[in-house]
Amino acid sequence: MKDINETIHEALWSDHDSEAEFPNQTPLLAHYTSITNFDCIVNGDELWFSNPLNMNDSDELIFGMSQGSAEFKKNEALIRACGSETVFARLMDIFDYHFNHFDKNHVLDTYISCFSQHSDDDFDGSLSMWRGYGADGNGISFVIDTKKIEPNEESPIILAPVNYATNEDRISWINQRINQLADLLNDIEKSEEVLNSIAWNWIERLKVFSLFTKHRGFQEEKEWRFVYLSDRDSKAHYPPMFGYHISNKGVEPKLKLKLGQIPSSNVPLTLESLIDRVILGPTASSVLSMRSLARMLEIKGKHGLIEKVHASSIPYRP
Repeated sequence: MKDINETIHEALWSDHDSEAEFPNQTPLLAHYTSITNFDCIVNGDELWFSNPLNMNDSDELIFGMSQGSAEFKKNEALIRACGSETVFARLMDIFDYHFNHFDKNHVLDTYISCFSQHSDDDFDGSLSMWRGYGADGNGISFVIDTKKIEPNEESPIILAPVNYATNEDRISWINQRINQLADLLNDIEKSEEVLNSIAWNWIERLKVFSLFTKHRGFQEEKEWRFVYLSDRDSKAHYPPMFGYHISNKGVEPKLKLKLGQIPSSNVPLTLESLIDRVILGPTASSVLSMRSLARMLEIKGKHGLIEKVHASSIPYRP
């Protein structure tokens, strides 16, 4: 027989489509960045994850969490399901405790790395992505093959596509889930255990929803995200990889994921095995730039990447 925590969890995740994410889907994924950042990534044989609050679309996490909190606190169905002001007040106290715990202890070390789904026959990249993320065409796109990543159910890192929606759609989704919680609460004892389970599970669902949902105006990016959640890292394997990067925004926290140190990997992963191709941006794809990039990779001992370098043929000059 299911316990109440399992019942609440299943209700909140009933719309989740695991078939659409890794490891059930293993697409090619492209990351657009500057040549300077690519140089650092190659040096460390690592992938860089950023804190979502330091990114251009930081409002996505803020919007989801703040709206999810606000709607939870005013949802009429949930208020009625509690049966009394005392029970509702207690539910809000528990919710605030878990919400503040996440904010104080885990927001700083929540990290994401953004990629764009990439076609097998594409050796040019997307012009809009070059403009937005690839140094206005003067950067690099490295394309990884997710088939090379070994699945690990215990990993605190999620790889999944981003869902696109309007603000109204997202608020509607939030209220639908809260109404589900209210329906469950109507028919069960309002014990401390039940209230705690409702508050905790709602925050867990809201976090993932917020991190994997963006405004539909971005849908041409076809984004996939690696998301690291520190509260799921029970063995604290990844904190030694926490670092920083100094940019024009100041000091930014980073997770610099050492590929060779990913746990439960039978065959150590390397950039050379993970990367399917490297595309030099359309404004940096001269013969000299191609040769220079090959020289850089040769000096760094990344001989397996040299033959994977391609020049974007998009006729773009900013």
